[in-house]
Amino acid sequence: MTGLRLMAVHAHPDDESSKGAATMARYVDEGHEVLVVTLTGGERGDILNPAMDLPGVLERMPEVRRTEMAAAARILGVRQQWLGYVDSGLPEGDPLPPLPEGCFALVPLEESTEALARVVREFRPHVMTTYDERGGYPHPDHIRCHEVSMAAFEAAGDPERFPAAGPPWQPLKIYYNHGFSMRRLELFRDEYLKLGLPFPMQEWMERFQQWRRETGDLDGRVTTRVECGKYFPLRDDALRAHATQIDPNGAFFSIPLEMQQRLWPTEEFELAKSRVPSDLPETDLFAGIPDASLAR
Repeated sequence: MTGLRLMAVHAHPDDESSKGAATMARYVDEGHEVLVVTLTGGERGDILNPAMDLPGVLERMPEVRRTEMAAAARILGVRQQWLGYVDSGLPEGDPLPPLPEGCFALVPLEESTEALARVVREFRPHVMTTYDERGGYPHPDHIRCHEVSMAAFEAAGDPERFPAAGPPWQPLKIYYNHGFSMRRLELFRDEYLKLGLPFPMQEWMERFQQWRRETGDLDGRVTTRVECGKYFPLRDDALRAHATQIDPNGAFFSIPLEMQQRLWPTEEFELAKSRVPSDLPETDLFAGIPDASLAR
């Protein structure tokens, strides 16, 4: 089946490359249309790659991150659209940056829902992806991304809501990305033990274990595993395109691609809402969507 449309909603530039990127690249390759909607510009992001900590980069962060996002979109073959809100930063006990100078997490939900519903009605996706109720991790923009996505999924198909935002369109399914898996890390660790080698992600895994103790087992919520190992190189190239945010010598790139493709060649999702019959577990985000939907 070709010609279906997927909309992936993300909080910041680079999120699309670390969450579901190989799945998107697979669907593009199979002839589907994919649109990434980036809610904020990532303006308040720090420089996380030492090689990019250069004079003038931080001062031009909005421009730099737009350039990085364009490069990542080209690599994945997706379309990309900015919703136009300002990054809230990652406060650690500090208050969020107040309006009007900008903070997506404080924009009234009705306002941002209408903005996203307008894009849904324009693109007319059959499937959407977003984050779970915790935001995937507790960044205020990620949590707001969940809230806005779920609200727009419902509102876009309701002709009584936002009549100025275009003709109604009802997406058929919406999924949560589940990009971080303790079971996957354990599988890689065990492979390194068999080889008698130190596990290069051990420190990262320990931090992740602590977080999972606080949030619970999200692996158990997975409903859908999409085979996409063939597209892991594109995923990694797209990540590296976000050069201010991704250290190419960091832990994320420490596991050989061959090992990843052999041991865990899928990306994971949770079906949050569906308006078509769903036979779980699934191997395809478009599962259950009839060909007749192409005429809609």
